[in-house]
Amino acid sequence: MAADIAEQPAGYARLLESDQAGAIATVAAAVARHQPRHVVFTARGTSDHAALYAAYLTEIRLGLPAGLASPSAITLFGARPDLRHALVIGVSQSGGSPDLAEVLQVARAQRALTLAVTNNPDSALAQAAEFHVDIAAGHERAVAATKTYTAELLALLMLIEGIRCGDGRLPAAERAALDTLPGLADEVLADRAATDLAPRYRFAAQLVTTGRGYAYPTARETALKLMETSYLPALAFSGADLLHGPLAMADPDVPVLAVVGSGPGGAAMREVLRRLGERRADVLTIGAGGTGIVLPRVDERYAPMLDILPAQRLALALALARGEDPDTPRGLAKVTATR
Repeated sequence: MAADIAEQPAGYARLLESDQAGAIATVAAAVARHQPRHVVFTARGTSDHAALYAAYLTEIRLGLPAGLASPSAITLFGARPDLRHALVIGVSQSGGSPDLAEVLQVARAQRALTLAVTNNPDSALAQAAEFHVDIAAGHERAVAATKTYTAELLALLMLIEGIRCGDGRLPAAERAALDTLPGLADEVLADRAATDLAPRYRFAAQLVTTGRGYAYPTARETALKLMETSYLPALAFSGADLLHGPLAMADPDVPVLAVVGSGPGGAAMREVLRRLGERRADVLTIGAGGTGIVLPRVDERYAPMLDILPAQRLALALALARGEDPDTPRGLAKVTATR
């Protein structure tokens, strides 16, 4: 897991290389020509969090309604929702989940535009889709996904921004901003603050993660990583939902990891942090807008590709501190086949 985490800056650079970026731009231009009316994502696990990030991007940047499909509606209940005017995107590192492939097969039979985003161009999911985006993350050693998750984020960002441009090619200013990501990721990973915090949570019985907007998928992915590697019950809430009831469980014995950016989502977290302070909760902020683990200030769209890095390092260090093996969590496999 440590090796996978360390390879993420190189993964960003690889996706931004001309050949890989050009392939994504070609797909983006093709999608733009089809002018879909809405976008439906289908994914599981870690990839579900990448899809949620892409759903925010789709609604904010493209102005199109977006949502996450319920694969079991199709695979278990035989539903056939009308997807004719949709762009249906399957997101999966392995591309090996039969239910996701079936969703794309059903959508394609209805003449929906279908696209797979995977780390395996030869997978069933990639074969089921009309178009494919290769996240080019390389082999991931650990069961818990790290570098494939962030590669999905960047690939989806490049895709959606390319669709917004129409011809798939990003504006020079945006491209220049993205080109700084590998160096910024190196800078974040060089900081040991998250690793050094592991003893603080070694004996925690439960934990809460929270964020707003683009930071909410990061909060969900952080909770999943802690559950996968340390078997620590972790609940993820949007900052808004946290105030609608779950705040009542916050107290000094329930640590809270709050992802706080520097844009509108981060600003919306100020009230959440204030209310947590009233509850005397043990709060650690991660991001450019907080005071805990402070990260480089970037456009809020790019922040998830940096914010998750210290959270991954914390999950790794905490698992080791608790005497667990983060590379091979009990009961888990790299590919999970669901229906």
